[in-house]
Amino acid sequence: MARAAVTPVETLSGDRPVITVAIDGDDRAGALSPADGATIEVAARTALAERLPLVLEIASSGAAIDEGLAALHGWGRAASVLTACSGQVPTIAIVNGPAVSGPALLLGLVDHVVMTSDSYAFVSGPHMVRQFTGVPIGTEALGGSGAHARSSGVASLVVADIDAARAAVAALLDFLPAHNGELPPTIATDDPADRAVPEAGAVIPESATGSYDVRTVMRALADDGEVLELRGGWAQNLVTAFGSIGGRPVGFVANQPCALAGTLDIPGSQKGARFVAFCDAFNIPLITLVDTPGFYPGKDLEWRGMIRHGAQMAFAYARATVPRVNVTLRKSYGGAYIVMDSKRMGNDVALAWPMAEIAVMGAKGAVEILHRRETPEQRHALEQAYEERLLNPYIAAERGFIDAVIDPGETRREVAAALDVLADKRERLQPRNHDNTPL
Repeated sequence: MARAAVTPVETLSGDRPVITVAIDGDDRAGALSPADGATIEVAARTALAERLPLVLEIASSGAAIDEGLAALHGWGRAASVLTACSGQVPTIAIVNGPAVSGPALLLGLVDHVVMTSDSYAFVSGPHMVRQFTGVPIGTEALGGSGAHARSSGVASLVVADIDAARAAVAALLDFLPAHNGELPPTIATDDPADRAVPEAGAVIPESATGSYDVRTVMRALADDGEVLELRGGWAQNLVTAFGSIGGRPVGFVANQPCALAGTLDIPGSQKGARFVAFCDAFNIPLITLVDTPGFYPGKDLEWRGMIRHGAQMAFAYARATVPRVNVTLRKSYGGAYIVMDSKRMGNDVALAWPMAEIAVMGAKGAVEILHRRETPEQRHALEQAYEERLLNPYIAAERGFIDAVIDPGETRREVAAALDVLADKRERLQPRNHDNTPL
């Protein structure tokens, strides 16, 4: 059966009241009766009315078969109210057992999902998969926490057990307001906002094609070097994480050069767009760290809808009204330059490191297109000339695409100063029924 309550959650900013609703997996394997669906619905409506975060603990084998369509109707009404919560109050699900069929779909409606290591979730189970496709597959391979952490992106975090899951929810709530009408809580820190970060620039390799872990830069910028990465196992070419700068919670979005060279693909675009939209809904400033040579090329990606999914990133940033600070660390080429919160996308402050390369494409690619008939020696000379003339941030700064070229060691101070200036930023949006997000 499902039980709902107002629960205090201990966070760094003090006890936070949240609405919790738990489905007991020990009672009929958590099969949802009509009454259980009504309990989830009431909890969600209460969260909306009281303007409190909603935490849903799920261990359910699906709708109760012996209750017939009434059970389906129950979780359908729960799904409707969860949708109403979207963008109004934070919604978080903990999966501590099975989440099958309807309950699995509820996971797609909440903002973040925390799964315990032995939990699983799927819409159609192994038996149905084998019956319809002829492919034998086990529960863990089909919908285990590892599959949702690496392949589907459903799991924001995977932890050991229910206690660790509740602690993870508390850590997540550290960065979130209770509802969309207030700012996130300030996080106490003794870390000076103007602290120098020489380690941020030191991580960049001398070779333009060398890789590094962008999370090193992220941790250098964050208070006390602490960040909470979400969906770290999925779409690893883009890193999304929460942290704070000067005690102010921020959302980090960063290309990851050590995975697919930091290019953007379909999963990366979906991951980034979802995170940007969440931060915008709950008044969390965005810090975008850019180092990407562009979109990942491939026939398969194009046929699967790279255009539509790549547009999701552009759409999310373009409609975001929270403070937005962009830092180009090394490369920013082509369409990926645009969608990684460029100045003309409405970015508030655009910064760049001296080694940054901001252009339509790299020197080698440009010369091969424009001067393909030249000798190798001539093309090499043209590449050097292209790099000197166009591949530096000062050209972009002259044209107003970059606000300042900064020393890497001053990045934390500059970002903190920008956030201070933007603290009172407010944008008035024109009323409309809803937008039409590219899906």
